[in-house]
Amino acid sequence: MLSLVSTLQSNGGEIHFVSAAAKGEHSVDLSELGVTARAVALNCDSFDSYVAELQPDVVVFDRFLMEEQFAWRVDRSCPAAVRILDSEDLHCLRDARHKALKQKRLLNQQDLSSELALREIASIWRCDLTLVISEFEMALLQDTYGVPADLLHYLPLLTDFTADQATQWLPYAERQHCVVVGNFRHAPNWDAVQYLRSELWPLIRRQLPTAECHVYGAYPPPKALQLQSEKLGFLIKGWADDADAVVRNARLCLAPLRFGAGQKGKLLAAMECGTPSVTTMIGAEGMRGDMPWGGSVVADSEQFSVDYSDAVVRLYQNSERWAVAQQCGRDLLLQRFQASHFLPGFTRCVDSLRQDINGHRGKHFNSLMLRHHTIKSNQYMSQWIAAKNRDQRKPLD
Repeated sequence: MLSLVSTLQSNGGEIHFVSAAAKGEHSVDLSELGVTARAVALNCDSFDSYVAELQPDVVVFDRFLMEEQFAWRVDRSCPAAVRILDSEDLHCLRDARHKALKQKRLLNQQDLSSELALREIASIWRCDLTLVISEFEMALLQDTYGVPADLLHYLPLLTDFTADQATQWLPYAERQHCVVVGNFRHAPNWDAVQYLRSELWPLIRRQLPTAECHVYGAYPPPKALQLQSEKLGFLIKGWADDADAVVRNARLCLAPLRFGAGQKGKLLAAMECGTPSVTTMIGAEGMRGDMPWGGSVVADSEQFSVDYSDAVVRLYQNSERWAVAQQCGRDLLLQRFQASHFLPGFTRCVDSLRQDINGHRGKHFNSLMLRHHTIKSNQYMSQWIAAKNRDQRKPLD
């Protein structure tokens, strides 16, 4: 989201960031970035007058839930605005994989046709453009859900990393221990930490008796703190004031993700810090293309726990293998995630939509149909809730 803000600003855009969420203790101070921030209420007509006065050229919805809540209001107050959905990752794919994992079975087509999928894909159809972070999800949206290619735009995680920065990386001999980074409120991260502690780390520790695993992340619940074990060297560190600093000093980044979607910011950050990572097929999905991974990618199998722990031990103990993995991460950064490569194309795409938004919409009857019916239903539901809230606030006679 901050990359999008920076890109739109670089093209002369005035950015207004509107959120119905309460500010957290780790929120970015948007005013320092020259962004006007405003709090709004859900199901409240006050947003209508605000956006009608603002008359934005482009409206970006952060995930489909925001599109459901606010798109009909945008459509009514500023119909010419380009509506862009920032999918972040496909929620329906992540949810389907989670359900399959809990039921200890493979993902099937029925999982991909859930109620959540129906809502999310409808949101994608309704928008003028959806930003998709993963090549895997680009293919899934077109091949499984039939979304036209010109309603989608591939925009991966972005970096300004340069080859010169690699010369500043700490060498193998000056690093120690393993690190895990991830918000504890994100279900795939929490599952990975639990699985690492119960199934993987004891096997790793048996072969690396002096290695420690340092787990960092915002909002650790009490049950996460209970996973700490000084004896096993499994230490829950919680919030890191400088996450990059702790990753730069670690020898390995561990990410045994068993479900999820999109691209993993923690793994991109590890590559930027020159820290090889050991992850899963889902962890590396949509990030490596046909290039070697900056570490190890362990395939799912009946002996996954053994394979994963062995991959960690091999990288941790072998300086030559570790150095090769570090350089593979460098190559991935330079060839697949450069902001200078992707942002000009995104800017051209948005400019093209602004110049002929009616022509673009006219090519997609299904989009117009969904926008008409779904937005109307969302509108009536939201108006009913707003009216109910107003009635509840009226003083009693």
